[in-house]
Amino acid sequence: MKQTDIVNLWYLSLLKWRERKIKTSNFILVLSFLVGIFTALAAFFLKNAIHFIQHILTTNFSVNHENYLYLAYPIIGIFITTLFVRYVVKDDISHGVTRILYAISKRKSRLKPHNNWTSLVASSITIGFGGSVGAEAPIVLTGSSIGSNLGKFFKMDQKTLMLLVGCGAAGAIGGIFKCPIAGVVFTLEVLMLDMTMTSVVPLLISSVTATSISYFLMGNTVMFAADSYEPFLLERIPYYILLGIVCGLVSLYFTRAMNKMEGFFQRLKSMYAKLFVGGVVLSLLIFVFPPLYGEGYDSISALLNNQPNILFEGSLFYTLKDNMIWVVMYMGFIVLLKVFAASATNGSGGVGGIFAPSLFIGCITGFAFALVAGFIGEVLPVQNFALAGMAGIISGVMHAPLTGIFLIAELSGGYELFIPIMIVSTVSFLTIIGFEPHSIYAMRLAKKGELRTHHKDKAVLNMLNMNRLVETDLCKVEPSATLGDLVKVIATSKRNLFPVVDKDGVFLGVVLLEEIRNIMFRTELYQRFTVADLMIAPPSRIFVGEEMEEVMMKFEKTQAWNLPVLDGDKYVGFVSKSTIFSAYRNVLLDFSEE
Repeated sequence: MKQTDIVNLWYLSLLKWRERKIKTSNFILVLSFLVGIFTALAAFFLKNAIHFIQHILTTNFSVNHENYLYLAYPIIGIFITTLFVRYVVKDDISHGVTRILYAISKRKSRLKPHNNWTSLVASSITIGFGGSVGAEAPIVLTGSSIGSNLGKFFKMDQKTLMLLVGCGAAGAIGGIFKCPIAGVVFTLEVLMLDMTMTSVVPLLISSVTATSISYFLMGNTVMFAADSYEPFLLERIPYYILLGIVCGLVSLYFTRAMNKMEGFFQRLKSMYAKLFVGGVVLSLLIFVFPPLYGEGYDSISALLNNQPNILFEGSLFYTLKDNMIWVVMYMGFIVLLKVFAASATNGSGGVGGIFAPSLFIGCITGFAFALVAGFIGEVLPVQNFALAGMAGIISGVMHAPLTGIFLIAELSGGYELFIPIMIVSTVSFLTIIGFEPHSIYAMRLAKKGELRTHHKDKAVLNMLNMNRLVETDLCKVEPSATLGDLVKVIATSKRNLFPVVDKDGVFLGVVLLEEIRNIMFRTELYQRFTVADLMIAPPSRIFVGEEMEEVMMKFEKTQAWNLPVLDGDKYVGFVSKSTIFSAYRNVLLDFSEE
């Protein structure tokens, strides 16, 4: 017996043993525990790989004057990453969270096996060499892929695969940030359609497991521990509300500028053109503003400990570090330019996410806000407002206020500031939602109509496959056929509509049985009328590639029960409202049952 046959036999035996010995509901809990372990190990590898590369490259950099290697490192890192993606991966692994949303919406929660590791390698190189992005989106994609592929290995159904994808995302956030609650909330708020209590338990298991292992591997301190926070005072609520509005507007700028920049790089067809333009822009920005190098977490820690002068280390403006007016201006430039640095990183071929840039911009926005208030006579605690600013930008950019609240509270251990964090996060979300209906993650899919949202009707419609709903068994007739010929076709058909198609397959119209019922038995008219005389135009037409939401809008507008499906002007088939409703009901039942 061949070795492959032995492996297949062992594999089938394993599946049968599992089905006999372990109930599916219990086995899902086992899988969620395994997903938590694997995602924590992946997060540990990623963080250490990034820090190792950065340490080797920057350990001898000067603090009090510029470092010219900043001009070279980002280009080298992106070039290596581009070669890795182009010749090893041979697939697009950018925009990790967007790819997960697409997999849930359009690929039945199936992610390719290479996503288990390729994002780890690519983002380690990108960020380690200075790419101005975060490692969170790559680790979330990795965790979701681990969950998806583990589920596929054990032949789980689509609903379970979706749950395991969520477990991977929750475990990834919990593992890389040591934030178990934020991991679960992020998954429910950003990725999931509709979760029940039965579904939440596996998410909790994955997130807590990953967080516990991360504490064991990376120490038990929180990520952004600050020296001290001042107590929350009621009289500062107006300032927190104002900061929330500012964060919402900054989030709007970040989202739209990022979208514009991505469009610019997409129009550059040559890989080398993207590398040159993006690499040069990124290198120059980092050379002038060194805090833009990498994730920016060192800068966040410095600000949370009220040490803004650290931002000036290695920059052209080092001598201005003690002038508060210049500090605020310097921070303003960093906030404005961070989006260009992040876009240049991803647009030129790097791999990373916008989680870290959002935290970075939020921290600087909140800190600068408190400094400006000090200029006009109101002394505000800069650490408190920097922390609240992080929650505000996360909430605004991701359209995820709960994620912003719990993530920042867990990241800093600043639970005594829960109320101001809630205020800023909520106000920021309410501010941006008036301008942008979708998060930065969802905008790309929303443009294509491929977005799965928390609006259950739209989400379920997007999960329906239009190609599977098209009925192709209708009896076609040619326009030159007589009424007598049509009656013969009607006699053998079980349907009451007949598409009229010419010899080239071009759709011309439709004959409805109720429209000819009064003449179909008058034999003296059989040679007098042709199908061309009897056919009518349908109230609307559906074209191949249209999204289900557009299709349902056409049915709603025309009040029709059947509409033709065309590929250009060629007839493909018909789709009926009843068929769509039946498929909709089946999907809804499948994903809503306990």
